Amino acid sequence: MRYLANYNSRKKKDTGQAPAIVRVRLPNKRYSEMFASADLMLGANHIRVRCYDGVTRTGRIKGKIKKRVWIREGDVLIVIPWSFQDEKCDIIYRYTQPQVEWLRRNGYI
Repeated sequence: MRYLANYNSRKKKDTGQAPAIVRVRLPNKRYSEMFASADLMLGANHIRVRCYDGVTRTGRIKGKIKKRVWIREGDVLIVIPWSFQDEKCDIIYRYTQPQVEWLRRNGYI
């Protein structure tokens, strides 16, 4: 009985509002990170992305985010182009919709 009382008191309360944006990760120019948009799902953890420098690249989802984040067409991403093959890149971060709205409001994209 005591367990049920604790369980009911720990339930999440839905406020009906989107969570406030506390911090938004920006691309680090030192590591040649840039914004990109997911264009086409190619399968096997590869996505065709349109980078904000005007080049269309084949992006590979890094293992760190492969299991945690689902990437869909139209998502805004952070990518790192390969230094030895300019037509390929690594995808390292995906923005949520409130983060994308914040980036647009503040003029980053």
